[in-house]
Amino acid sequence: MKKNLIAKIKESLGSVLPVAAVVFLLTVTVVPISGELFFMFFVGTVLLIVGIGMFTLGADTSMIIIGEKIGAKLTRLRKVWIILPICFVIGVLVTVAEPDLKVLAEQTPIADTNVMIWSVGIGVGLFLALAFLRIFLQIRISAVFIIFYALIFIFACSPLITPSFIPSAFDSGGVTTGPITVPFIMALGLGLSSIRGDKTSAEDSFGLVAMCSIGPILTVLILGALNNTETAEQVLSQPGSYDSVAQAFREFLYAFPHYFKDVASALLPIVAFFLLFDVIFLRLDKKTMLKIFVGLGFTYLGLVLFLTGANVGFMPIGQYIGESLAGNGFAWVLVPIGMIIGYFIVSAEPAVHVLKQQVETITEGRISARALETSLALGVAASVGLSMLRVLTGISIMWFLIPGYALALIISCIVPPIFTSVAFDAGGVASGPLTATFLLPLAMGACSAVEGGKIAEDAFGIVAMVAMTPLLAIQILGLVSKFKSVPVKETASGQVFPITLDAACDKAVFTDNGKGETV
Repeated sequence: MKKNLIAKIKESLGSVLPVAAVVFLLTVTVVPISGELFFMFFVGTVLLIVGIGMFTLGADTSMIIIGEKIGAKLTRLRKVWIILPICFVIGVLVTVAEPDLKVLAEQTPIADTNVMIWSVGIGVGLFLALAFLRIFLQIRISAVFIIFYALIFIFACSPLITPSFIPSAFDSGGVTTGPITVPFIMALGLGLSSIRGDKTSAEDSFGLVAMCSIGPILTVLILGALNNTETAEQVLSQPGSYDSVAQAFREFLYAFPHYFKDVASALLPIVAFFLLFDVIFLRLDKKTMLKIFVGLGFTYLGLVLFLTGANVGFMPIGQYIGESLAGNGFAWVLVPIGMIIGYFIVSAEPAVHVLKQQVETITEGRISARALETSLALGVAASVGLSMLRVLTGISIMWFLIPGYALALIISCIVPPIFTSVAFDAGGVASGPLTATFLLPLAMGACSAVEGGKIAEDAFGIVAMVAMTPLLAIQILGLVSKFKSVPVKETASGQVFPITLDAACDKAVFTDNGKGETV
């Protein structure tokens, strides 16, 4: 376990350091900061590195196992009327407990925090149940996306919805798929589809995260229709000033109990549900249960460290950099800086590590972790750059979301279905805690310093933009993979097999009656 933890921390070190290096360069060049604020950023970086390492180790040995076993058992029940309400309850429980959602709900000015959280939770629960029905009925996922996203945009463009609700509605679809939700729901999808064992079961194991991102958008838009009033503009509090490093350090000490409590309340409903499910259905042996609970311990501590580092160390400096650049004649520099930060920040999201591992394992290397990460990084870089452009110009988010999703849905009818499922899952996964705690404050800070800037309409929506661009990037990866498939492999017996270049284009796979072999 110690060896695995060290390996995970080294992996997270490589993910977080590029982001920290970019921020450090900004602070020693165009945005000088106090020693106390820099100390908080440094401590936050260390907490992020250790936290991500512990979380990913814990997720591998607990959340993923729990999700797979519950999913497989639910499918074996063969009773839809039992499975659907269980999926709904699971969706609500894991969502209202998601730390990302609480961060967004506390920052958004459009609705009461608890109303926002429970509206989003109900949306996820409903669409997790619908996602199971899709797997059960073997409906092509691109058809489901086309229907529901068409409904979303028709509704969003109607006069029933106050414009200030639209960015937050799309943001809510991104933040619900965070470090607690993603490992559990992805593993649940694997369990739900594995029992079928047919040739499309691997494809159907993806897509649950994407389906769960649709529900919150619809429910928050409905909330906007019911609360059709103009939202009061939010006034940002200034990042704290500290008299000494010791005073700054106390901010972390004050925050730890808060996040110990928050993460405990997030995990306890899942653990309680799992224990009840185990008593009734699974009856796992003691060795497996011990492994799961040790993993849950690492997951818990890792999330506490990560969220403390992100919220206390990263959020204030993100807002400060945004305000300073936009208010000191460097406003347009926000676009390239945002793109650079976006490129590196995706690797630091905890759930991205889970997605990469799941995708490479289930696709047997057809979609490599390296190719997936590069596609995500390019997509997020483009989305953050466009988001900074929105902040500076006040362009409506719909001018980006409608053509972006329309193009993604058109491509989904062409590429192999597994690329569509992975792409839409990746959109939700990429918009995790660091997006909510660093990129969103960066946009809010810049918006507050721009003349005429409206935080609710111009700054919010950055999570939605981050969730959209991976849909295009990864499906384009699928198009490249599809068009590079050529039948050239001939065996000694004279048989010819189709060779398919993998997503990274660094190896080829030929198939023999469905059994892949690396050339």
